[in-house]
Amino acid sequence: MLEELTEKLERALKKITGQGKLTEANISDTLREIRRVLLDADVNYKVAKQFIEDVKNKALGKEVLLSVTPGQLITKIIYDELTKLLGGTGAELKINPNGVTVIMLIGLQGSGKTTFSAKLANYLKDKKRSVLLVAADVYRPAAVEQLKILGSKINVPVFTIENSKDPVKIAEESLNFAKENRINTVIIDTAGRLHVDDEMMEEAAAIKAKVNPTETLFVVDSMTGQDAVNSAKAFHEKVDFDGIVVTKLDGDAKGGCVLSIRAVVDRPVKFVSVGEKLDSIEIFYPDRLASRILGKGDIITLVEKAQKQIDEKEAEELEKKLLANKFDFDDFLKQIKMIKKMGSLKSLLSMIPGIGSTLKNVDIDDKQLVRVEAIIQSMTKEERKNPKILNGSRRKRIAKGSGSTIQDVNRLIKQFNQMQQMIKLLNAKSGKTGFINFRNFKMN
Repeated sequence: MLEELTEKLERALKKITGQGKLTEANISDTLREIRRVLLDADVNYKVAKQFIEDVKNKALGKEVLLSVTPGQLITKIIYDELTKLLGGTGAELKINPNGVTVIMLIGLQGSGKTTFSAKLANYLKDKKRSVLLVAADVYRPAAVEQLKILGSKINVPVFTIENSKDPVKIAEESLNFAKENRINTVIIDTAGRLHVDDEMMEEAAAIKAKVNPTETLFVVDSMTGQDAVNSAKAFHEKVDFDGIVVTKLDGDAKGGCVLSIRAVVDRPVKFVSVGEKLDSIEIFYPDRLASRILGKGDIITLVEKAQKQIDEKEAEELEKKLLANKFDFDDFLKQIKMIKKMGSLKSLLSMIPGIGSTLKNVDIDDKQLVRVEAIIQSMTKEERKNPKILNGSRRKRIAKGSGSTIQDVNRLIKQFNQMQQMIKLLNAKSGKTGFINFRNFKMN
């Protein structure tokens, strides 16, 4: 995510690292390079210009503290200004406290509205909301069917009127259906076009006027860069949306859209979509994205993902096993499944400070986890509990059963034994394990 932008910014900031003090000359040289980086990343010209001016004004005249280098100070200033540019603080989704919460999604065709509507429904279900998806896109072939399939995957009902070509009526009737069935949240997936046109705008405005949504969210594909900003301006002028959803951010190396759109339309980014799975949705936090852009990782989001997947009782049992050196292949398998639910390995590692930039050209294959799962699942219960009995004939059988080679099986067993030895060593040295107790992790 935003790898190209991060790499170029890190390279630009290296030029000022090691300088004895901040001067107008070295600040100007660094900011000139950063301005070029932002424009290359397809950041809106006016936004880039204002950002550079703000950073320069903050940097000039700053005294370097004894423990802070000029490079660290300018990085901190850029971090603060990036956070400000991205919105300062996270903006929560508005909920109607006295009735049905109606969320209307608008945007161009191909922006990911339909998939995001299902992701948002899944997210709100986790928040104990009852949700109804509304298929109000009557133009795109199979749009209704797509939403029905997505809804069935997350067990959320989908409302539509068969053979109706009136999206306003569909949206209006969905509210009656929600009230009759005591559903407190309605998400309306509206039609898009390949480009902005008056007919689409009028239709979106008509739906909004009829259903009076609690939130109108503009959904935009991050990889469309400056075009995304232009379409956001057009939609905002006609429909006046409340917030922005940036999709496909995991595939965007430049970052021009997400850095520009908030400043241009003066509306907060509320969610980002960072993958294809229906749980790959994140609340947008400006400070966390600023940290990731500057290659400083995002450990808070990583911990939150872990907390979401960890069962407290299982965590306590695992901790006891680690302390007693009884961690086995069944426990290992549970940890692999937990990690898979958190997202891709590369995205998780990129959240760890200092690691993101080192992964740029590294091929991290998530299928490796699938292969490991297959090997462990080909073991008997006894073999998982007591790996010491895994002799040559047993390993041969496991390899055949998992579609792996004996070398793959041997490698996994060797790595598992090394991990057990490391746990034993940690226990011997400190009396406790290096297991991270995410349940007790505190965030300010």
